[in-house]
Amino acid sequence: MQPGRQYGFPPEVRAELWERWKRGESVSDIGRALNKVPASIFTIVRGAGGLPPAARSRRRDALSLAEREEISRSLHADESIRQIAARLGRSPSSISREVTRNGGRARYRAAAADARADKQALRPKACKLARNAALREVVAEKLADDWSPEQISGWLKAEYPDDEGMRVSHEVIYQTLYVQARGALKHELTRHLRTRRVMRKSKRASTANQNRGMIKDLVSISERPAEAEDRAVPGHWEGDMLSGSKNSHVATLVERTTRYLMLLKLDGKDANSVAQALIDGVKSLPAQLKRSLTWDRGPEMAAHTRFTIATDVSVYFCDPQSPWQRGSNENTNGLLRQYFPKGTDLSSYSQAELDAIALKLNTRPRKTLGFRTPAAMLSEVTVALTP
Repeated sequence: MQPGRQYGFPPEVRAELWERWKRGESVSDIGRALNKVPASIFTIVRGAGGLPPAARSRRRDALSLAEREEISRSLHADESIRQIAARLGRSPSSISREVTRNGGRARYRAAAADARADKQALRPKACKLARNAALREVVAEKLADDWSPEQISGWLKAEYPDDEGMRVSHEVIYQTLYVQARGALKHELTRHLRTRRVMRKSKRASTANQNRGMIKDLVSISERPAEAEDRAVPGHWEGDMLSGSKNSHVATLVERTTRYLMLLKLDGKDANSVAQALIDGVKSLPAQLKRSLTWDRGPEMAAHTRFTIATDVSVYFCDPQSPWQRGSNENTNGLLRQYFPKGTDLSSYSQAELDAIALKLNTRPRKTLGFRTPAAMLSEVTVALTP
């Protein structure tokens, strides 16, 4: 993300975004509070490496807006630079430079000059690692050897006791890794950190108040009808979310008997967004193909009751850490990586494009179906079940 770009977020909204991030709120929670798509929140946070932008302030000796207004009035009254400087208690050279760089006597305007000073104050300053090539090379080499930033900082102090230029704090190393706008250390080096974290998280960040893994009124997979378990009757589905870059996601639904696939575009991974996408997708199915849905215990299905009321489809939840209980879905997600490689921004796909990709898989013969296609199988069972 380029420094200074706003991405449609007014300053006051961005300020609230960062306040919430510092309090430890999740991207989804912030998106709901600001009425923004979680992916857009993630773009801003990820672009800054999870580090709230530092508040910019002018030097204490910088000219104020009131002083600039006095300069403007005095110039209009045709006073000399020395007269203006004496009244403001400034040096004549400071006033002369101020007037010259802002259009001269005839074009000087206080508001425009003050705005220009603000903009200049926002220019990013090159960090120490960007300025010192030798230091940068040593730090990158040690990171690649799996040294922690704290180990590197301590070692540099001991190795170069008399060379201040070869010193850098561990915090500067972290910030340079996370904030790629600094352009000094390759982001790939974060893979060598112990946590492999790609951006800074708030110390207050916690899942304690986010109801994760605490889905209300869930029904265990052990209570799912036997007809779903042995795939004897169609209409029982397995669901999951396929993840991409920039916090983007697509819902995947696989029918257990025919392996028929549905891909659903998601506006976010929060429970309400997922529930609405599933409701819209499942409502398009014939009644005989709407029996049950099996999902893992992710927080995105916290609104499962809303989904069931809207579709009359019961939801069953897998046991913790048991992906094999949705084996058809897991296998299909693997096949989808041919079309959505790791790192793909899934938010860029329209529902029509997702439908086209699903059609490709649904019209490919599958060994588990005796080399018949899911589409053909679904068509047959639909006809057979039609009264």
